[in-house]
Amino acid sequence: MTHDRIPSVDALMALLADCEDVWDRPDRSGDPVDILDHGLQVAAVLAERHPQDERLQVAGLVHDIGHHLVPDDEAGHGTHAAKAVEDLLGTRVARLVGLHIPAKRYLAAADPDLVLSPESARTLGCQGGPMTRQEAADFEADPDFAAAVALRRADDAGKVVGLRVAALESWRPVVERVAAAAR
Repeated sequence: MTHDRIPSVDALMALLADCEDVWDRPDRSGDPVDILDHGLQVAAVLAERHPQDERLQVAGLVHDIGHHLVPDDEAGHGTHAAKAVEDLLGTRVARLVGLHIPAKRYLAAADPDLVLSPESARTLGCQGGPMTRQEAADFEADPDFAAAVALRRADDAGKVVGLRVAALESWRPVVERVAAAAR
């Protein structure tokens, strides 16, 4: 799999479908759901909590495709995914996808009650560890701060084995609207 830019909604939907039975770690020792199931769960959480923000929902749907595009790059998977979707889904979706790792680092520093999955706790170190006070202050000043934290919290919630959520194809109209708005 390459990390070329995704040219169309059809290509994105095919890539997402290909994420079924693909895991964040090639040996499946990471999170307990595959990348497709995880993205669907995250998008569903965001649709419930932020029903008016379709860009945020779509960012949740695609945020971990970098694991499929460039396997075994824990630190870079957000950047790979962001670059792949930016032309198709727009700058805000790409920024939110890219910010889901900094948001984890922020929450690790700022939220004493944060509970990370074992895999997220393991990867925190290779992703830079908890933010420093200055990094956290800079992150809080980002205009997408609240949405990035919302995406991260949904990311943490979207790892439930056997959770029933809407099928991938049900997201096509939302992805099409977001892509159309980005053109």
